[in-house]
Amino acid sequence: MEDRFLGENSSNRDVEHENRLRPQNFDEYVGQKKVVENIDLMARSANKRNTAMDHVLLSGPPGLGKTSLAMIIAKELASELHVVSGPAIEKKGDLAAVLTNLQPKDVLFIDEIHRMHISVEEILYSAMEDFRLDILIGQGASARTMQIDLVPFTLIGATTRAGLLSNPLRDRFMAHLHFDFYSPTELSQIIANNAKKMHINVHQDAQLEIARRSRGTPRISNRILRRVRDYALIEEHPIVELSDVNKALSLLDIDALGLDSMDRKILSVIKDYYSNGPVGIDALSATLGEDKQTIEEVYEPFLLKEGLLLRTPRGRVLSDKALVHIS
Repeated sequence: MEDRFLGENSSNRDVEHENRLRPQNFDEYVGQKKVVENIDLMARSANKRNTAMDHVLLSGPPGLGKTSLAMIIAKELASELHVVSGPAIEKKGDLAAVLTNLQPKDVLFIDEIHRMHISVEEILYSAMEDFRLDILIGQGASARTMQIDLVPFTLIGATTRAGLLSNPLRDRFMAHLHFDFYSPTELSQIIANNAKKMHINVHQDAQLEIARRSRGTPRISNRILRRVRDYALIEEHPIVELSDVNKALSLLDIDALGLDSMDRKILSVIKDYYSNGPVGIDALSATLGEDKQTIEEVYEPFLLKEGLLLRTPRGRVLSDKALVHIS
């Protein structure tokens, strides 16, 4: 999926920069209080029992800190973190290779776990429940099952669409924790913390304005902060002021509600092509020339949260708030 505001896929350098800004422990982690409290309890219990932590499913829109939390969990457990992407696991053997290479109490983080193929997913059932691989060898009457013992490990699954997980897989997670969008106050604190890590001085009202326009998402806050830093640096402003934020965000085409050009295009297409709705996701995807999954996972959650878009049994409908905003 494309980067929301940079307009291209994130480079390795972007990823390295984001990793430097990630919280290093539970105390540094801002927001998602209930999620963090539950994870902290589970991790401390596992350490006291000297065993692997129970499996956890983390759900919610992208960019809210699921990967960061997985990294902290591994540190708290003094374990190795192994990160794989659900769509990248194409064969049963790929997943079996990952599982058999784990060390005791290691943490396996599977991002976009809902996109794993069901035949691959089935390997996880016995692996999660009994720490065992059941592999079918041969076909027909000569087929037999071979069992391979695994070391105790912790599986952390991350998903933007928990409803797409099969019931057998979902039921094997001991905890299902949902991430919500962040408040402007929480984002402002994250921005302040990361500004210190980046060695830049950001005025408090500038921090809050970045937070207001970050769609409730720390990842977006961090990337806007970098662009605002660039603008202030070129203008030779030693302190990032509110005016720097407004001008930088204008260049990025991010409006007062945090919507970018694609968000506004979605709303405008529903208004102009479908008379404010209702419109089905397939028709909307075809008109926009955008992947249906990207619309549902990347764009819609915030538009729904802000009350700009409404889902009805017949399709998507614009709210009065949306009509005023795009008029």
